[in-house]
Amino acid sequence: MKKIAIFGSTGSIGDSTLNVIRENPDLFEAVTLVAGKNIEKLEKQIEEFKPKNVYITAEENAKQLKERYPHLHIYYGEEGMEEISKLTDFDIGVSALVGIAGLQPTYNMIKNGKTVALANKEVLVAGGKLIMDTAKKYHATLLTVDSEHSAIMQCLQGEKQNKIDKILLTASGGPFFDQEITDSITVEQALNHPTWKMGPKVTIDSSTMMNKGFEVIEAKWLFDVNPSQIQVVVHRKSIVHSMVQFQDGTIMANLGPKSMQIPIAYALNYPNRLMNKIEKIDLFEIAELKFEKPDLEKFQCLKLAFETIEKGHSYQVVLNAANEVLVDAFLKKKITYTQIPKRIERMLKEHTPMVLNTVEEILALDKEIKEKTRQMIEG
Repeated sequence: MKKIAIFGSTGSIGDSTLNVIRENPDLFEAVTLVAGKNIEKLEKQIEEFKPKNVYITAEENAKQLKERYPHLHIYYGEEGMEEISKLTDFDIGVSALVGIAGLQPTYNMIKNGKTVALANKEVLVAGGKLIMDTAKKYHATLLTVDSEHSAIMQCLQGEKQNKIDKILLTASGGPFFDQEITDSITVEQALNHPTWKMGPKVTIDSSTMMNKGFEVIEAKWLFDVNPSQIQVVVHRKSIVHSMVQFQDGTIMANLGPKSMQIPIAYALNYPNRLMNKIEKIDLFEIAELKFEKPDLEKFQCLKLAFETIEKGHSYQVVLNAANEVLVDAFLKKKITYTQIPKRIERMLKEHTPMVLNTVEEILALDKEIKEKTRQMIEG
């Protein structure tokens, strides 16, 4: 029986993870649930899964939970997040908190030598080298829950002796791949993803293809390849989740249903697969698979992500921080859609590169860039 800690239990990844646990009660137990503000949903999860440890952001909500569940260990606030992420009474930690908030907890779990199933892109975008070096130092296992990176991980099984020529990272293209991008794009249109159901921030990132830019940076760290070895391939049907091309010309591809439960279950039960209730794909129904090149002039966010790899680590922190603030501003209808890439580019141009050796230094730069970006929006 594997004990699971879910950081981001009330989000879409948290839902899918709990469904895997629900379907496999003899294999997994949810011992720690970390939520943000959604106390109603967290309470339902507590009732069903009966964890030992629970986190919620606000102190007043934590007091409310303590009254209802006096047997639980309840954590809240910054100190509480630090404490709960340093617990060792679990086997696998699922890192699914949104944004830079996932960096410190993931770092803490890795320092304790834990197995981490990583669903938070920003952890490697902002902390890539530090996270990978720390995992190596403390003998922690870092698995990926992203459907694309999980696909690559699966394609590389049994291929250690064979050199990678290219990673072919597939992208859905989002809702605007075949449309002109203008200032008139609404929040509702950007949230209307054609193939995947995700949280609002990730869905907007997918529409700008920043999500894919983050995945390019992740792939560089996870699979130890050069940016020139990563090619983004738009595949609108989202049936092929990603591919690896080897030096002999062979391409290994991972195909499967559009469900996050599959990569999550694979990470939780790695390297063995689990039965599930998801409808399997029918190749005769799919009939054909189409692959297209992304337009980097149209999808500026993807272009900027590639550029930050060449420029260095601190630029990646700037990219992530500015994007986080600008996406939030767009969701709140404070800026137009096209201002997201334009203002990220401005923040990158104004940045002076620096060496970042610790989580504290990364978070300090993140805070500084977010404040500058907010001032730019207000100005």
